[in-house]
Amino acid sequence: MLEEFREEVRVWLADNCSESLKRQGPGSEGDARERPARDDVTRWFDACYERGWTVPGWPREYGGAALNGEESQILREEMNAAHAPAPLVGMGVTMIGPTLLEYGTDAQKAEHLPRIASGEVRWCQGYSEPGAGSDLASLQTRAEDHGDYYLINGSKIWTSGADQADWMFCLVRTDPKAPKHEGISFVLFSMDDPGVTVKPIVLIAGSSAFCQCFFDDVKALKSNLVGQENRGWTIAKRLLQHERSSISSPGGFGGGESLVELALRYSQTAGGTIADSDLRREVAAINMDAKALGLTQRRATEENHSGGTPTFVTSLFKYYSTELATRRSEASIRLMGTQGVGWDGAEFSAREQATTRFWLFGKALTIAGGSSEVQLNIIAKRVLGLPD
Repeated sequence: MLEEFREEVRVWLADNCSESLKRQGPGSEGDARERPARDDVTRWFDACYERGWTVPGWPREYGGAALNGEESQILREEMNAAHAPAPLVGMGVTMIGPTLLEYGTDAQKAEHLPRIASGEVRWCQGYSEPGAGSDLASLQTRAEDHGDYYLINGSKIWTSGADQADWMFCLVRTDPKAPKHEGISFVLFSMDDPGVTVKPIVLIAGSSAFCQCFFDDVKALKSNLVGQENRGWTIAKRLLQHERSSISSPGGFGGGESLVELALRYSQTAGGTIADSDLRREVAAINMDAKALGLTQRRATEENHSGGTPTFVTSLFKYYSTELATRRSEASIRLMGTQGVGWDGAEFSAREQATTRFWLFGKALTIAGGSSEVQLNIIAKRVLGLPD
């Protein structure tokens, strides 16, 4: 049955994913200036949405296809093999959607999940604050009880996509007198509220999706409190597991040319191989580590036959995949020499400039979703069971 499903997916992809889209898909080597036609993007999204493949593992009543874990894995593999782009990305799909499936009320699921699956609503994450980053539970954004709604005051930072988002899932302090992990609640509210102010943050890569958000008497209905009041920390940690799982997804970083292709293009070669033995060893080590990571992730997926929610092992994958992505970016720059540090100008191709900017942006990958140091602490305590 699974092989029949795989063949069905292959045929469907061949019929519905245009060549212009495939140039932008996983592993693509298309020029960074190439963009598929808007009509092709729209047709691709509509076709996937009709099949429930924008959120394939979700129940049908919320816009999904109710695929099991093995079927979802096959769909991902075949999309990657066909260089087909994901029809829908974002925090709605990877973070708040799965969290609502586990913790949301029936009313919350009915209100929010179909609009995520259809791409109608974009979400952003209100977690970090200027004084609460790695120590997230120190957050001070307050939500005061006003009967059937809360009034929220405070600020959030590093809020990816807040300037484009329609809704935010947000951690707020509802009991300032309680121990810091016990006085936090998890609420949802519209970014259209007049009390929300968003200011984009520019990073060293020249631009970014990061923003800072300020809240001045922002209204969040009690019907959009997820879980119990003052018990939001448990939900917050579960969502972080979903986030780390999405960050560490196989093939998530470092698309485009392989390190071997970069080496052969920019470095001295001898007989079709990299002449510098140190470079050869570095490229081989990174490629072997990437292959080992992918196989380990696949094994973990196959062992989780139910396709259920992630566990603390996501911290291991998040840590290793982002550190590996950093190693790959650093190696790419070294292989490209002076062509790897081009910011602008005709002497640098669009692909070279994109590589440089990704190298700079990639510095954030080891921080997003919890820094590498935080992940190592989680692995030590929650995976290995080591003492504090």
